[in-house]
Amino acid sequence: MDEWENLKLDDLGRIVTGKTPLTSVEGNFGGQIPFVTPSDMDGRKTISTTARNLTEAGAASVKGSKIPAGSVMVSCIGSDMGKAFIAGRDCVTNQQINSIIVNECFCNEFVYYNLSTRKDEIRHQAAGGSAQPILNKGDFSRLEITLPPLLIQKSIAKILGDLDNKIELNRRMNATLEAMARALFQSWFVDFDPVRAKMDGRKPVGMDEETAKLFSDSFEESEMGLIPKGWKVKTVGEIGEIICGKTPPTGVPDYYGDDVPFITIPDMHGNVFGASTARRLSHAGANSQANKTLPPGSICVSCIATPGLVVITSEKSQTNQQINSVIPHEENETYFWYWVMTGLGAEIASSGSGGSVLTNLSKGRFEMLNVIKPTHNLIAAYHSEVSPLFQNILANTHQSRTIATLRDTLLPKLLNGELRL
Repeated sequence: MDEWENLKLDDLGRIVTGKTPLTSVEGNFGGQIPFVTPSDMDGRKTISTTARNLTEAGAASVKGSKIPAGSVMVSCIGSDMGKAFIAGRDCVTNQQINSIIVNECFCNEFVYYNLSTRKDEIRHQAAGGSAQPILNKGDFSRLEITLPPLLIQKSIAKILGDLDNKIELNRRMNATLEAMARALFQSWFVDFDPVRAKMDGRKPVGMDEETAKLFSDSFEESEMGLIPKGWKVKTVGEIGEIICGKTPPTGVPDYYGDDVPFITIPDMHGNVFGASTARRLSHAGANSQANKTLPPGSICVSCIATPGLVVITSEKSQTNQQINSVIPHEENETYFWYWVMTGLGAEIASSGSGGSVLTNLSKGRFEMLNVIKPTHNLIAAYHSEVSPLFQNILANTHQSRTIATLRDTLLPKLLNGELRL
């Protein structure tokens, strides 16, 4: 550690606090310049696209807050405090984010990895006495950081970056696989392309004759509008057993461990499978509420707070009480019902009980939501068609979890010099 030196963040480059252009000024928003806020921090290491963008005029109105690509950004206000990420393009941030424009004599990615491990410390340093904890620019600038020589900084950043790049590649592959499965569902069960083709005397595209026979050649009226002949309107409660989750007592430490995934809403964002969870239960914890155990292939749907998130269980799992889950009665229907459930988000939000800040759709109301059910043979045909896509998604998810565990194990050892290159 003799060659490592202790510095403060403002020794590494210029510190910039973001600022929001006036929203009342027409023309400040809607351009091509990314405007980064904590809501854009969705797990990406590098932020290049944002929910909102600024025009040149909007960026010019807060020109002191503009930062170049490669800057290291850290959220310093509120519940997202301590999240670190890198600017993928020249951009502007809002006032909840402090950024470091890192000088060339330091490695910006090493700085990012260092700060990404210090969320608890940043929260502890935040000023109290207000509803929202805040780490102001001055206190942020004085945070200490220990750095090795530049060559070692870059070597450490490359090792960790290669692992993150593989995780990102898996994420993009999964997005492509998911889009393929969604497109087929949309064609068969939303746009009814095969039915319309048969009505016009055409052969349905992209399927063999046996599959084509599973589609009708006409529509009929239903309480949910026109649907293909022979399809039925059902309630969610009719398609499977509904389980509302429950949290084992947190005061019993032995109920938590490494055995059974315990799915909560944060685990559902951006995932198809509930395979990576922040917490897991011990066998004792799961057995304490055995009637809440879900088999593989169950479909979990968030019904409180953030409605309509959906994941599939890949092994025996449990969820908390914010999630209602469907265990389909019929085999080989999981992937079909997954897409049906993802389409219920708006209805779940509107069907929740009133008088509360949070949407809250009870198990009873969830069971009564209407869905359209094709014939079982057609659902099973879709399940068989997309099964390889979903299995590849799951394999990539497991691989990314393994890589993330390796990265998180190496990260502190490399950053503090315990593991030397």
